[in-house]
Formats: sequence, structure tokens, C-alpha cells
Amino acid sequence: MGAHFAVSTILVLCLLGISANAEVFTIGSSSGSDITQALLKAFTSACQSTSPSKVVIPKGEFKLGEIEMRGPCKAPVEITLQGTVKADGNTNHGKDKWVVFGNINGFKLNGGGAFDGEGNAAWRVNNCHKTFECKKLPISVRFDFVENAEIKDISSIDAKNFHINVLGAKNMTMDNIKITAPEDSPNTDGIHLGRSDGVKILNSFISTGDDCISVGDGMKNLHVEKVVCGPGHGISVGSLGRYGHEEDVSGIRVVNCTLQETDNGLRIKTWPSAACSTTASDIHFEDIIVKNVSNPILIDQEYCPWNQCNKQKASTIKLVNISFKNIRGTSGNKDAVKLLCSKGYPCQKVEIGDIDIAYSGADGPATFQCSNVSPQLLGSQSPKACSGPVTTTPQQ
Repeated sequence: MGAHFAVSTILVLCLLGISANAEVFTIGSSSGSDITQALLKAFTSACQSTSPSKVVIPKGEFKLGEIEMRGPCKAPVEITLQGTVKADGNTNHGKDKWVVFGNINGFKLNGGGAFDGEGNAAWRVNNCHKTFECKKLPISVRFDFVENAEIKDISSIDAKNFHINVLGAKNMTMDNIKITAPEDSPNTDGIHLGRSDGVKILNSFISTGDDCISVGDGMKNLHVEKVVCGPGHGISVGSLGRYGHEEDVSGIRVVNCTLQETDNGLRIKTWPSAACSTTASDIHFEDIIVKNVSNPILIDQEYCPWNQCNKQKASTIKLVNISFKNIRGTSGNKDAVKLLCSKGYPCQKVEIGDIDIAYSGADGPATFQCSNVSPQLLGSQSPKACSGPVTTTPQQ
């Protein structure tokens, strides 16, 4: 039997605890079948409904091809994913998307289900971390210009590229998101955000092969709290400056998080020989536990992976009003704190308060390095602030 959807009765609506004037569109299909067309039809019907509506994908495993669910919609739409939807296992070279939710005002995605990107074959041929000239791979879940949204109780597994990408969002909350991929899977950023305003990421677990959370240009007012990250490459603002026409970043706050076994910790990275001149300001990290994290605190304005730029030309990205407070735990290398700012535009208003990061390796003790910055120091710092010689940073 092919996949289909059915409109539920008012009785079912009441049992689901939603208003009786709403409609529920349930995907009816046997486990293992392809639900792409049924889901698109259900979403289109829900989007055209003049009252709030809900699309339910039941428990089970289903195949899902490339799909774009775009508004504008006439009323709020909720999608409840109870089962697992699986991408095909091919490399999908040349495609940049799998599941897209776009141009929706008033959107919910929930249900405890999972998006499985089946990324294993794609990882073996992915070289985008080494070169600009690479074939695109699909991002698992994209939110394009989605406003007033709640994404809750959803998992992403083994994405071919980024797990989740957020662009042009306003007033979005992500809560209890679980993201997993092997630590050697390339370019599998957990949540990448850019050109959005007012996003919260709460109570989530991210273990992947690249940044757990990465902040791109144009991001404003991001709040990250109670996120466990690792393995992965930590929580990063940037990289910034790789492209022309980038926009300023401001209002980034990361609090009460735990990073474990990550290749980087709390990081701000900008390109030398940047293609633009922008400002990243009001970026604050506070109450963070690090467990065997390499480069736990890092400002790197000489970020140039695989020598794809001219490091002799200073970064033109200005960093202003940055703070790291109450960061404690253990480092995986001796570079516990490294503030490597631009010689052309030194960092301004950097505040360091109550740092306690230990390192027990044979090449220790831990160091705290500063270049082109004079941080304001509050409380105590271990290791001692700006006491170590400046060394180069491995690029990832």
C-alpha cells in the first residue's frame, strides 16, 4: 500500500489536546515505505488551512526523499515526527538540502522522532573542509526564514553535511534536541545559524564531527543554555570573514554548558585576508565546564585551515566586548587560554573572570597566551593570564 494521509476527526483532535477547530493530517503508511509525496501533500493541505493544523508522522521507519515544505501558510502549522525518516544512503553530490521548512510564521516541530541522514557514504568523499572547490552535500534539516517557532524533542543522526541550518529566523526556540554523528565525520556541524534574530538553544545534546554549534555572519541575540557538547569541535562564533558582504554579529550568550572531549572549546574564529570588514560584539561565555577539551578558550583571528588564505594580511573583523567568565575543568592540551587577536584591529573590551583550567600532560603546565589584546581581569585565573609565549594554533 502506498503512503497516504488522512484528515482526522474532531474526536481525535480532542484526544490530542488541541483545539477542535484545528485539523490533523496523519501520514498513513507501512514502515519502510517512501512518504515523500504523502508528506508534501499533507503539509500543503495543512499550510492552506485557515485554522491551526497538525501533520503527524507516526512511529516506524520511513524513507524520505528531498522535500521542501514552504509557506507562507494561512495559520500556524505543527509537525509531529514520532518515527524516523531516513535519507537515501547515496552521496547526493551537488545537492545542498534534504528537508527544508521555509517561510512559515508560527511553526512547531516535535514528537520525539528522528531525521537519519545516512551520511556514511558521503563522509568518505567529502573534502569541503580542505578546499573551496568541492561538490555540495545536503544539509539534513534547514529552517529558512521561519518565525515564531518551537523545535522540540527531535533528533538528527548521521547527517551528510550540517545537521541543522538556521537562516533568517526570528523568535525560534530549540529545546531538547539530540544530534549524533561519529567524531570523524567531516563538516557535520550540529546547529549552524546565521542572519537570524532571537534564537534559543536549550537542554540539548550534540556529539558530532565538527562544531556542535556554529554561528555565522548576521547572527543577533542567540542564547545557548544547558547544552552538552562532545565529541566535536566545540561552540564557535565564526568563521567570519571568508566571504564578501557578510553582516555584523552581536548578542551571543552561551551559559551553563558542558564541553567534553572536544577538539576546541569556546572559540571565536576569523579569517586573515578577510573578504569583508565587519564587527562581532557582545559575545559572552559564562559558567562552562570543560572536560579534557583541547584549546578550551580560543580567539583565533588567524584562522586559515589548509592554508587557504594569506596569513600575512591581518584580519579586518573587529571583536568588541567579549567575555569568558567562570570557565573551569581540564584541558586536552597545554593551550588552556589563547587570545590571538588581529594585529590590524586588536580586540577591544575583552574581560576574563575566574578561569580555572588544569592540564596534566607531560609538556605542561597549562598556558594562557595573549596577542594584540589587553584583557580586563576579574577574580582569579589559572593559568596566570597572558603569561605564556604565543604559539600557532592547529586549524580545524
